[in-house]
Amino acid sequence: MLAARIGGQSELLGDHRRKTAVESRVTQEEIKKEPEKPINREKLCPLLLRVFTTNNGRHHRMDEFSRRNVPSSELQIYTWMDATLKELTSLIKEVYPEARKKGTHFNFAIVFTDIKIPGYRVKEIGSTMSGRKGTDDSMTLQSQKFQIGDYLDIVITPPNRAPPPSGRMRPY
Repeated sequence: MLAARIGGQSELLGDHRRKTAVESRVTQEEIKKEPEKPINREKLCPLLLRVFTTNNGRHHRMDEFSRRNVPSSELQIYTWMDATLKELTSLIKEVYPEARKKGTHFNFAIVFTDIKIPGYRVKEIGSTMSGRKGTDDSMTLQSQKFQIGDYLDIVITPPNRAPPPSGRMRPY
């Protein structure tokens, strides 16, 4: 008698049972390289993205987010899950003219509820800069595991106070 079950992680060979371990060999790079499902913006309704901005050099504190309270700097954007950080940067620059200056730095983070502990958590996802191309420009909400209901928190830093470029940005 010969049987093998990967799901149960055991093998039956003759009358002897032997436990085997099955482990995933998928790396983070391979996960990131998986193609995203294309979104047809003509047929799919956009989602409401609640964006909170700050220009003090730091993301909002998590205690500023609660069931009945959010920071006052809310910007509501209708977009899709395949929206890139560069696309979102352009939309923000339409609303905040001072953010249009070349060299303005945008640091993006997802704010989400944590099911393990009450409250919110923050996950920094990338940054863009006005007038420069960067590696995070083409990053999408979908690729960063954004879920409908999450918030986006963006630190807008003017060019005279921007952190030094990390070598990932390049001029147009």
